[in-house]
Amino acid sequence: MSIRVIADENKPSATIEIPLSKPLPDYDLEQLEQPTPRDVDSVLVSQGFRDLVDDARGVLADLLVHPPFQRNAPENAALDFTHSAPPPLELVQLTGAICPGDDEVYRPGLWLVLRDPRAKADIALPAITQDRILHIAQELVRRLQLE
Repeated sequence: MSIRVIADENKPSATIEIPLSKPLPDYDLEQLEQPTPRDVDSVLVSQGFRDLVDDARGVLADLLVHPPFQRNAPENAALDFTHSAPPPLELVQLTGAICPGDDEVYRPGLWLVLRDPRAKADIALPAITQDRILHIAQELVRRLQLE
């Protein structure tokens, strides 16, 4: 599974693309590899995929409130007398995506946009926040058993 996190330039947001790499029988998503992007559209509008997006939204809501442990984050320092917490992130978009794969194959995936509502509008996210977003995406994949 290749999770792509792309930080927006001059904006406090990042895009996450999570292509589905294995069949998900619990969601009736068996045939993921498709020859054309148009064929992926039929998967994206299926009830199983909509159920996956709904489940992802619930898991993501929990992860945004309780982010996964991040080893080098300031709030996880051994002696943290500042009571600092990571800046909150908010979900801007969660939808289906058409993800190009190898060998002229396309597959469905999840497309997320997260942003820091407290940051200035014209400043990119700092590296530590981008790392936190990657950890959130990895935990989302783990909890939804997408790998």
